[in-house]
Amino acid sequence: MEEKKMVTAITGQAEDFSQWYVDVIRKAELADYAPVRGCMVIRPYGFGIWERARDLLDLRIKRDAGCQNAYFPLFIPQSYLEKEAEHVEGFAPEVAWVTHGGDEELEERLAIRPTSEAIICSMYSKWISSYRDLPLLINQWSNVVRWEKVTRPFLRTTEFLWQEGHTVHQSEEEAEEYTLMILQMYKDFFWEDLAIPVIDGIKSEREKFAGALRTYAVEAMMPDGRSLQAGTSHNLGQHFAKVFDIKYLDEKQKEVYAWQTSWGVSSRIIGALIMTHGDDSGLMLPPKVAPVQVVVVPIIFDATKEKVLAESRKLAEELNSEGIACKVDDREGQTAGWKFAEWEMRGVPLRLEVGPKDLEKGTVLSVRRDNRKKEFIPRDGVSAFIKDFLPAFQQDLLKRAEERQEALTQVVEDYGEFKHLMEGRPGFLISGWCGDDACEGKIQEETKATVRVIPLDEMDFPKKCLCGKKAKRAAYYAKAY
Repeated sequence: MEEKKMVTAITGQAEDFSQWYVDVIRKAELADYAPVRGCMVIRPYGFGIWERARDLLDLRIKRDAGCQNAYFPLFIPQSYLEKEAEHVEGFAPEVAWVTHGGDEELEERLAIRPTSEAIICSMYSKWISSYRDLPLLINQWSNVVRWEKVTRPFLRTTEFLWQEGHTVHQSEEEAEEYTLMILQMYKDFFWEDLAIPVIDGIKSEREKFAGALRTYAVEAMMPDGRSLQAGTSHNLGQHFAKVFDIKYLDEKQKEVYAWQTSWGVSSRIIGALIMTHGDDSGLMLPPKVAPVQVVVVPIIFDATKEKVLAESRKLAEELNSEGIACKVDDREGQTAGWKFAEWEMRGVPLRLEVGPKDLEKGTVLSVRRDNRKKEFIPRDGVSAFIKDFLPAFQQDLLKRAEERQEALTQVVEDYGEFKHLMEGRPGFLISGWCGDDACEGKIQEETKATVRVIPLDEMDFPKKCLCGKKAKRAAYYAKAY
């Protein structure tokens, strides 16, 4: 069998970060472009990352947020979507419409969900009648469609995967407390499960979700100095409740409107993982979301082939039985060096090499993905070694990402310096902000930077806004994906 071509080199991050990103997605077989404009096919390896991340977040949603999963229709009648004017105005340019069913023109157009508030609220108005029905805590895993003008795999596509939570509460205080709890849940998910440091805070009025009372978000800083909105949590107030007539009888038998939240994380987290941890050799995956945590590569010579293969398969079987996601690469037709490069491209945290000398010595050679450090491990100690290694590797990736984020975060007081920095690789620029929408709009127009979040915790910040007025609060500015 003719050996496949050696793993093709990818564009260096420093040379062209955007091309590096696309190269990694294609050559690590995470996704491919679909024949539909702006859509992608998520390939098995990419979907494996999504599944592991999804399962970790789903556990938090059920355990920490107390939600149950449900599913709502993909299609939303136009009249439902248009009930909330501010909401539909925010999504109007991105809505895809169904106008025909078969050969017949529909009496009413159907929107392919850009988000599900309208259809879910219509059901909640039927299900809720008493304070005893509250809180209602439901989450949905689904796909959505937004007709984006400019697309990039995982980061912004016409169709993407996500989860959206929709909850109903008795009071504004209860809804606000829940909204902030979700924000913390997302923050924990990114730090602990994805090894991605994020900052959290409240969005400005200009940046908040259409129809929300308040929007909170977690933002991640990418190596190219751009921010990625990683997750959002919205206190919807009573806006949708009043539009969709979501009322209940309270303890005094008085009919009142409910308070709502909605919140979501999408498959753009895969894009965040690629950019946060990857290097010029390809992916570098945190063990908690790696479809393959350990790969075993047999070092084959004709005289010892069968013994080496048998030992490699036995080792992989043992590790899998102990809950370690392990794969043995026993494919024929490729050299060991080719396999090393391919599994580095795919970001597997640890490689184990098993050769004839290892069989004689009773050892296995381990090679880390991040620094390529090699270490011989006693064969009977491999499992214990890996169980210690995987969480340590996860923490090492987080520390590496934290250090880079800190290096890409600085306080800026002078608007001239701010504009200069925004022309390069800016990162997070912390400035004072007067809170004026016109000021925020002018900065965005002149620099393409937006207020990513206004921090919730007390912090020191310049006393003057970039516009020269007195600053009322701190703001994290950045260019964003």
